[in-house]
Amino acid sequence: MKTFAKLLKPVLAGLLLAGLTGCTQVDAGSLGVVMKWGEIQDVALQEGIHFRTPVKTQIINISTRVHKMEASATASSKDLQVVSTKIALKYRIDATQIVEVFRNIGTRMIVENTIIDPALQESLKQATAQYTAEELITKRQEVKATLGDSIKVTLAKSDILVTELSITDFQFAPEYQQAVEAKQVAEQRALTARNDLARIKVEAEQAEAKARGTANAMLARAEAEAKAQELLRKTISAEIVYLRAVEKWDGKQPTIVGEGGAILDLGAIKKAAGR
Repeated sequence: MKTFAKLLKPVLAGLLLAGLTGCTQVDAGSLGVVMKWGEIQDVALQEGIHFRTPVKTQIINISTRVHKMEASATASSKDLQVVSTKIALKYRIDATQIVEVFRNIGTRMIVENTIIDPALQESLKQATAQYTAEELITKRQEVKATLGDSIKVTLAKSDILVTELSITDFQFAPEYQQAVEAKQVAEQRALTARNDLARIKVEAEQAEAKARGTANAMLARAEAEAKAQELLRKTISAEIVYLRAVEKWDGKQPTIVGEGGAILDLGAIKKAAGR
């Protein structure tokens, strides 16, 4: 009995070891590509624990999650300015084509190095060639859309799906940067000059309007006074003349000598005026 137990232990240990080495795990967010004697099988394994035949069968985990890749690239604009930029790309491998991607390309790192990076470089060159250096800055969103469409079409041919794309920055040659800054300064100065000119023009128009208003007011006053004088002249009558004379009379009876030496009676004149 003891001899049997001694013989059984190595057998159990061997079976346990074989069981452990025959088990493999496909990680979450991945699919398992199966290779038997080096030949890739058409069906991928889902997440979880799977049994395999040691030596004969190999299972390779290929991630189907979204991954981020950054790349630096240099190209020329439409006006032949050298432009450098950084591109950040988020992508994932089409899970339904994971076996074909592995068979035709390889692992995810190989996919990035041999497919995605060259596609980014080429797409950037095609996109920037459609815009001037200034437009690359002023039409950033349009450039991003053009670049994104080009990359999506290119990578889709290799079953790589783009989920997000961003252009982090555009850098130009120092000489061009200085020219752009000088242009911006000149434009700002021109804008300031135009604003000053507009302000001076408005102030001049305001002063002119004020002077015109003052002159019109003076003319109106003069015309009013002239009309008053004319009205006063028309309304002067013998009664007013007499009233003015009475206001100045000192109470003494004046003697008025008429034509032919006749003496006029002031009292009679008053009575006649009073009728």
